[in-house]
Amino acid sequence: MSVSPSVGRPRPFLLAAAAAVAVLLLALARGADAQLSAGFYSSSCPTVHGVVRQVMSQAVMNDTRSGAAILRLFFHDCFVSGCDASLLLDDTPTTPGEKGAGPNAGGSTFGFDVIDNIKTQVEAACPGVVSCADILALATRDSVNLLGGPSWAVPLGRRDATVPNPADAAKLPGPDSDLAGLVAAFAAKGLTPRDLTALSGAHTQRQACPSSGGDASLSPLDSVTPNEFDNGYYRGLMTGAGLMRSDQELFNNGQVDSLVRLYGTNPAAFSADFAASMIRLGNVGPLTAASGEIRIDCRKVNS
Repeated sequence: MSVSPSVGRPRPFLLAAAAAVAVLLLALARGADAQLSAGFYSSSCPTVHGVVRQVMSQAVMNDTRSGAAILRLFFHDCFVSGCDASLLLDDTPTTPGEKGAGPNAGGSTFGFDVIDNIKTQVEAACPGVVSCADILALATRDSVNLLGGPSWAVPLGRRDATVPNPADAAKLPGPDSDLAGLVAAFAAKGLTPRDLTALSGAHTQRQACPSSGGDASLSPLDSVTPNEFDNGYYRGLMTGAGLMRSDQELFNNGQVDSLVRLYGTNPAAFSADFAASMIRLGNVGPLTAASGEIRIDCRKVNS
């Protein structure tokens, strides 16, 4: 019996596709802002990646919801004044922060203690070097990957905001947003409907409380595989199982139905697009060069 020489060997078109994705992610990682670079701390704090990974590994091991919490912090930070860690600032007697504004209110954002822990350890290794904004970006990548999702090279070099923006935080897209509103909100940040659809896949790890009652009444936004970072969220939408209106709007005879079908049936396509869109999200409005500061404590500006 003859055996085809292609059996057990990588198919050339698959290798070419993988190489093309790798090149795209590397190009994106160099940053839409030329001052961001994946190797920004290669000399000044080469251990930062390992420190962040170690703390995130322990946090996810202790509570898998920690990963989803960090991812949500990153989204809600970048969507206000850009990826500048303004969300991490606590209220002061004279300046209200973003933590109690709009969709952030009522404790819907948590995970701040994880970022504090990472910052403490990074400061011990590299005092005054790594921004809270970059720590949040790295922690977000690791949280996704630790839960079974893709990884990507994170463009770094952001600096931290010195003032919060609670007014704009109150305008974050909410769970009752329709598709037109979601598309417009993403377009305002330079993101496309494809980015909207891919990034919404982050809801595979989120839970929501549709009525009241705390943790006991939490329901997964991914009804198919709620404990894995995969494409189950889209498969749920295709059966009409979206928990919130803003989720099901993505598959409601609209312009992104075809993308939901693609991601729901092609996990590799979802992973590649999610990673690329996360890089683009991380390039929204960063403070660089002399703008902002490197906070010593992520919860307050430097004195």
